[in-house]
Amino acid sequence: MTGSTVYRQKPSQVVRLGRADRSWYATWFWEIDRVLLLLVAMLIGIGLIAVAAASPSAAAKDGLPALHYFWRQIVWIMLGVPLMIAVSMLPRDSARRLSIGAAVLFSLLLALVPIAGTQVNGAVRWLGVDPFRFQPSEFLKPFFVVATAWMLSLRARDRGLPVVPLTGLIVAVIAALLMKQPDFGQTVIFCSVWAALLVISGVQTRFLMALGGAGVGLLALAFVFYRNGRDRVIEFLTGSGDTYHVDVGYATITNGGLVGLGPGGGVQKFRLPEAHNDYIFSVIGEEFGLISCIVIAIIYLAIMVRVFLKLLDEEDQFVMLAASGLAIQFGLQAVINMAVNVQLVPSKGMTLPFISYGGSSLLAVSMGFGLLLAFTRRNPFLTRSPYVVTWSGK
Repeated sequence: MTGSTVYRQKPSQVVRLGRADRSWYATWFWEIDRVLLLLVAMLIGIGLIAVAAASPSAAAKDGLPALHYFWRQIVWIMLGVPLMIAVSMLPRDSARRLSIGAAVLFSLLLALVPIAGTQVNGAVRWLGVDPFRFQPSEFLKPFFVVATAWMLSLRARDRGLPVVPLTGLIVAVIAALLMKQPDFGQTVIFCSVWAALLVISGVQTRFLMALGGAGVGLLALAFVFYRNGRDRVIEFLTGSGDTYHVDVGYATITNGGLVGLGPGGGVQKFRLPEAHNDYIFSVIGEEFGLISCIVIAIIYLAIMVRVFLKLLDEEDQFVMLAASGLAIQFGLQAVINMAVNVQLVPSKGMTLPFISYGGSSLLAVSMGFGLLLAFTRRNPFLTRSPYVVTWSGK
């Protein structure tokens, strides 16, 4: 053609595929664990359906429109999901620095609760007033895990650093503040995650055995001197006293049988306290059946298994500790909530992650899962050849 030049593709010319795109959103898409994203999206979808089912009973008690809590849950999800995605895009160093700073901030706010906290249902756990009331311990949990993982990872550089007693002192102070609220369920989570991180970090067996003995002793002292916890345990074991919550929760979750009474068909849910929150698992059992409850439990288990499989070849001890600790904290919270609903443990006032209604809880869980996604991101170009296609021909 006159006035133009034609360039022919040569043999062995490189043809770039989509993964060669180095834009920030493309990098995030290829590095993120899309299986974890899918699993959490399933939980969020189930949560919306469950809150829609539980909202009429909770709203009737408060004199509100039937779907009041459902519409509010949509608003919280619209805030929580972008927050989770934004946190998941952070580089690991940035996620670590954010977590350490936030852990300090929310620890100070937790210490402020006994002084300026708001009482709800007999417990002082919140700061602020509606609609800007939040629970510092909920936000502290994921940041505490990452900050503790960072301190314990320093042992790999210098075994002489007193990070184990330092983290023990920190968790003891947090536990004391939580027991004062009182919030025994959150105390169990903080202490259990700390103990799990010690095991994963390779602390000597003798120390762990001594720690276990001390834990048993502290539980015995708590039973003797901590009246709130003692009364709940005695009432739960003997069936005496006020066991209304757990009794109605168990009656509700078993009322639907295997396949449930159908959406909107629940009857027992109108007797439930906090049907849209602490006892939403029971509402799911009544309206969608025990099979649905089992599926939800499997999804939580799948998230934990997926994280630990991702960490099998992780070489960075901090990342291994942070991701495993976040997964344990996430799974333990789900287990405690479900155990309360099936009457295995006393009532704890703990939400079911991504399913229960709640503003501060949903935002805190979103940030925690965002951190988990950030620490499980993998650069696909580090372990395989560049994503190019070469061809040869005549």
